[in-house]
Amino acid sequence: MISCENSKINKRTINFPKQEIQVSKTINKENIWVYIMAGQSNMAGRGFIEPKDTISNNRILTINDRSKLIYAKEPLHFYEPSMTGLDLGMSFAKEIITKIPDSISVLIIPTAVGGSSIKKWIENKKHRNVQLLDNFENKVALAKTYGKIKGVLWHQGESDTNDQSLIENYDKNLSLLFIKFRQIIKNKQLPIIVGELGNYSNNKENWKKLNSKIISYAQTDSNVKVVKTSDLTDKGDKLHFNSESIRILGKRYAEKLMK
Repeated sequence: MISCENSKINKRTINFPKQEIQVSKTINKENIWVYIMAGQSNMAGRGFIEPKDTISNNRILTINDRSKLIYAKEPLHFYEPSMTGLDLGMSFAKEIITKIPDSISVLIIPTAVGGSSIKKWIENKKHRNVQLLDNFENKVALAKTYGKIKGVLWHQGESDTNDQSLIENYDKNLSLLFIKFRQIIKNKQLPIIVGELGNYSNNKENWKKLNSKIISYAQTDSNVKVVKTSDLTDKGDKLHFNSESIRILGKRYAEKLMK
């Protein structure tokens, strides 16, 4: 008899890919554009994965949990195997490759960890067995062996909305963290795309306040663009975007970046 817990796990992972394909061909670094995903659970992925999310494309690459280069399929994140689901990486990459030369491939690097606060990122704290900023730096070094880093995709803040002082200082903390990201990547003008929190929370007032801090910070940094989410839907938990919304979100990140 299958327990309820096992049944939930089986349902969540039923469409996960059964195999991965490593990239065996020689990679020309000049033709690889790298984008790094960072933040907490809505970037790490909590959506339900459908078969269409696991169709690979020879121009979309990622890494596995052993840092090997593979052709991308959802789920891209691997830090929380008991929770990982659909993230916005594949929908982002699918949109990007329609807007860039055919000779360019996209490499998506996952570094997001669910439940991680922005202060933990700034202070390089360990969260769910991941040393957040060290892991980011390690993945940046790996990414640079394959191609050129063209941007960071950031979605985070749900963890900060339970503390008024964290909300009030969120714009300042974004500035501190993005300085660190750009120092690590060695690009002071690195584009960073930030998604708003959804409009579906039971804590609407605090989520709205934090979104206003995101917007106010972006007005001070011409290389930061904000993705709107007010029309997107949660998966029923008032916390995470559903699968359709996370695919739309990925496309919007790509559109903002290419502008």
